[in-house]
Amino acid sequence: MNTLKVGENAPHFSLLNQNGELVSLEQFKGKKVLVYFYPKALTPGCTTQACGLRDSKSELENLGVVILGISPDSPKKLAQFIEKKALNFTLLSDEDHQVAEQFGVWGEKKFMGRTFDGIHRISFLIDENGKIAQVFDKFKTTEHHQVVLDYLKK
Repeated sequence: MNTLKVGENAPHFSLLNQNGELVSLEQFKGKKVLVYFYPKALTPGCTTQACGLRDSKSELENLGVVILGISPDSPKKLAQFIEKKALNFTLLSDEDHQVAEQFGVWGEKKFMGRTFDGIHRISFLIDENGKIAQVFDKFKTTEHHQVVLDYLKK
């Protein structure tokens, strides 16, 4: 796994959102974007992480940040996630994990004694010019939103 580093250009991508509409990183040029990768909608850890971002969305927006969540789930599953957890930001479907691979977050994982390929829980803050400003890769799902806010406020 070769995760993107601070200072590198974010890959250009377009993915379907929870409504089946194409969303492109290019649409957010001139804004900071938090691109957060998570393994699976409606699982405990991913729900905790998403709800923390949901509850911090207005504070993040005040700091000029747009939130984009990316997982290998289908748009239909993402729509269920948004509805069940009242999420207030865009989720994107990367079913073939091409974008995850471009960001370097797709790779070998171990869970309950088995080894498999999947998305690693890593977030990227992309600056107004499309460069990686910060990589968040060491956090608990309960603290993710606060780690991001603390970074933005320093």
